[in-house]
Amino acid sequence: MTPSEGGTGRGPRWYGCGMELRVMTFNLRFADYDPAAPHSWSLRRPAVAALLRQEAPDVIGTQEGLHRQLREIHEDIQQPDKRYDWIGMGRDGGSRGEFMAVFYDAGRLEPVEYEHFWIAPDPHAVGQKWPGAGSPRMVTWLRLRERSEGPSGAREFYVLNTHLDNVSTKARLAGARLLVEQMRGPQSPLPPFESGLPCLVTGDFNVPAVSAEGGVYETLLTGGGLTDTFAAAPAEHRGEDHHTWHDYAGMDARGGRIDWILTSAGFRTLSARINTATYEGRYPSDHFPVQATVELDGA
Repeated sequence: MTPSEGGTGRGPRWYGCGMELRVMTFNLRFADYDPAAPHSWSLRRPAVAALLRQEAPDVIGTQEGLHRQLREIHEDIQQPDKRYDWIGMGRDGGSRGEFMAVFYDAGRLEPVEYEHFWIAPDPHAVGQKWPGAGSPRMVTWLRLRERSEGPSGAREFYVLNTHLDNVSTKARLAGARLLVEQMRGPQSPLPPFESGLPCLVTGDFNVPAVSAEGGVYETLLTGGGLTDTFAAAPAEHRGEDHHTWHDYAGMDARGGRIDWILTSAGFRTLSARINTATYEGRYPSDHFPVQATVELDGA
């Protein structure tokens, strides 16, 4: 595996009055525990562990992980100088179904609050879906605070993580609109939210950032006031922008970047890349993870 741009230095780093955070969004591909399967979890698990231990993100928004799979990842990625915890719920409720789990460096960050809501006419309807959607989809968000105060005190920010529908354009757009409503200062039935805090948005949006379909990307960037870290990264610190779903086939000119890391005001992008590494010739997932290094303002 090839180290990411900028290395994997540990501990808080402040530039001026800002704090650097390494962020990843990673569709894990749900675990197939059948050892005869060509991409079974038993074969992929060492590759996922090696990738995450090497890159050592501070925040990881994951998609598709199953409860047992996420517990195994949590066990695999602990390091002497970096201790992780995670928050999530299955989209079918409790531990059932795929999670939009968020992992975070528990030595640097502590959760202040967290919530889950569904992309459905009633966001509190566990396991429900938007009309026409292929399956239930949801958002997990958490509010994180620095454990160690920097020059300007302990900062806080939100992480919102999602996986939009792969079937319905209308359901994807509904998900984007609910994300914007949540960040702007939600009204019932969405959970309370302090809209003035900076936000990181991670996810598999199931549509390329540049797409003839339109709607989702524009809603989040124009309507939600978010910034695409890939577009914002300085050219000299930005990797090649290409497709992220590869179905274990590796690099291909077809498709587009459907996995995004977006930021609100309060963050500045320092670098961004798509990680195409393999471990002993095996891809960790059928998606390439996307990584960005961002700076959280000190104000």
